[in-house]
Amino acid sequence: MQETVTKKPRLLLADDHAIMLAGLRSLVEERCEIVGMVEDGRALVEAAERLRPDLILLDISMPLLNGIDAARRIKQSVPDAKLLFLTMHAAPVFANEALQAGGSGYLLKQSAASELPQAIDAVLKGQFYLTPAITRTVLYSGVKPNATELRKSLTQLTPRQREVLQLLAEGKTVKDIAGLLNVSVKTVDFHKTRLMEQLDLHSTLALAKFAIAEGLVSADSGLSS
Repeated sequence: MQETVTKKPRLLLADDHAIMLAGLRSLVEERCEIVGMVEDGRALVEAAERLRPDLILLDISMPLLNGIDAARRIKQSVPDAKLLFLTMHAAPVFANEALQAGGSGYLLKQSAASELPQAIDAVLKGQFYLTPAITRTVLYSGVKPNATELRKSLTQLTPRQREVLQLLAEGKTVKDIAGLLNVSVKTVDFHKTRLMEQLDLHSTLALAKFAIAEGLVSADSGLSS
């Protein structure tokens, strides 16, 4: 009698640190087929559309396009893909936004070794997985009012404004951004001006600090102060 071979779920990994990707691969390769590993958000969207994985394990802070905005795009083009966020961001506001963007799970990197198998199994079964550390934070501590106002300001931006904001914060010039987004320099200048007006911030450095505070970029990838 021929044995039935269980097909492994196809997994795409996304993190901006190669060492982290290698570690994640070693944790999950026995239960999943690794179909790709990418290190920025734009590459993640392209790989997701091309590879059509069953599950995507992604970070929030990634260059060129953050994980939350990448998730929104992926859910539009690959709606069946399950998204499991693995991040350093422990604040409840980030978890909430990640789930609203289409995520099925939210896990902290510090607990990946112990929780990742359970989280993957839950998400692949169509369940939601929220790390207990986040659950405790939601239950026993409130979000600071000033942080709430920052999130409100960020959510008022259009997807293209968020994209321009992130690229500016990563040190890209207006010309660089125009090339990446395939738009004119004048268009990027317009978005930059509107960002400054809406956020009441009056320099590229101020925009970068805001983007870092909002988790769009990590502190080590933003403009230096």
